[in-house]
Amino acid sequence: MAAAATVPAEAKGDVYSVWGLPPEELTPRLKRLMDGLRSEFGGPQFEPHVTIVGAIRLTESEAREKLRTACEALKAYTATVDRVATGTFFYQCVFLLLHPTPQVVEASAHCCSHFGYKSSSPYMPHLSLLYGDLSNEVKKTAQEKAYALDESIGNLSFPVSRLALYRTDTEDKSCQSWEKVSECELKTD
Repeated sequence: MAAAATVPAEAKGDVYSVWGLPPEELTPRLKRLMDGLRSEFGGPQFEPHVTIVGAIRLTESEAREKLRTACEALKAYTATVDRVATGTFFYQCVFLLLHPTPQVVEASAHCCSHFGYKSSSPYMPHLSLLYGDLSNEVKKTAQEKAYALDESIGNLSFPVSRLALYRTDTEDKSCQSWEKVSECELKTD
C-alpha cells in the first residue's frame, strides 16, 4: 500500500490581509487610546492599522510576491480622520473613519487588483480602535470614551508610507495568531 501523499502546509495557504501602517511616532498614541477602550469594554489586542486588502486565502510566497509588486507602483499617501465611528460587526466595532480621498481609495483598489481581492461592499477606509460584539448603546459609550481619552483624535491626519502583509485568521477573534509576514516602504515624492 502506497503512503498517502502529504501536502505541505504552504500549499494549502493561509488567510492574509494587507494593512497600511501608521507612522511609528503615532503608534504609541493610538495604542494608548486602544488600551484605554479595551480596559473598559474588553476585546482583543491588535496592532493599529488601516485595512487595505481584506482577508484572502493565499500561500505565503504568493502573498509576499503580490505585496511586493503592488508596492512597486504605489506612492505614500495621507489618511485623514473624519470622526470616531461605530460599525455593525466584530472587526468594525469602534474605529476612526477616514476620509475616502482619491489617494486612499485608489491605494486600496490598486492593491486589491494585485491580490485578486473582490469585496462585496464598497471600501470604507478606517482604523479600528476596538473589536467586539457590543450593543449599540455600549458602542456609543465607547465612541464617547474615545473622545474623552484623546480629544483631538477626530482631527488626526497621518501619512501611510508602509504597507504590511499580515497572516490574519479571521476565525481567531483573540487575534493572538495574527502576525506580520512582510512589510514594504512606499515611494515618497
